[in-house]
Amino acid sequence: MPRKLFIQMSGAPGSGKSTTSKLVGNSIDGVVIDHDILKSSLLEDGILSFDQAAKAAYRIDWALADTLMEQGRSVVLDCPCNYQAVIDNGTALARKHGFAYWYVECKVNDIDLLNARLQQRVPMRSQRTEVDSLPPDAAAGTQDARELFRRWIDSPYSPVENVIVVDSSGILSREQCRDAILRHIQFASGQQDQRTIKAPLRQLGLE
Repeated sequence: MPRKLFIQMSGAPGSGKSTTSKLVGNSIDGVVIDHDILKSSLLEDGILSFDQAAKAAYRIDWALADTLMEQGRSVVLDCPCNYQAVIDNGTALARKHGFAYWYVECKVNDIDLLNARLQQRVPMRSQRTEVDSLPPDAAAGTQDARELFRRWIDSPYSPVENVIVVDSSGILSREQCRDAILRHIQFASGQQDQRTIKAPLRQLGLE
């Protein structure tokens, strides 16, 4: 039986992380846990603040992932990787259940492209409508929004190994992005040293 997978998605808002998560999840017969759906649901009653809902959603993310993995289900976690603890929790869960761990970053370097995508989508309550606008329940921050996006793009939290970075700017179709991710996981599944896999951008849309 193939080893079960725990795939931790990463990427700035608008990078195509959720779309890619669903395509990958369907292909591996896995369950996708969508952090934004949980967070938005927690905000609906107006009881929790934005930060409280975020923390509660993370706790639910891990609880759901744990019980699904205990049942032998592969899991794709569609959740921002804005803290080292998110990476640590993901790798720890994979070790606990003996799953293969992979970190997949959807990369879009163009902030204007991210902004256009955010403006075109139908946002959930926890999501931005554009780069320069916070979600409706979020408290105003002091950091410039575009500086924050640039940090998410250039310096995301990530593990040391089992990392795939896929260019999701539109060079490849959504299905091609999925196929590139799955090919690399399959290729590395028999390797003892599954370190960061990188391939020429023009060939596979990976960098």
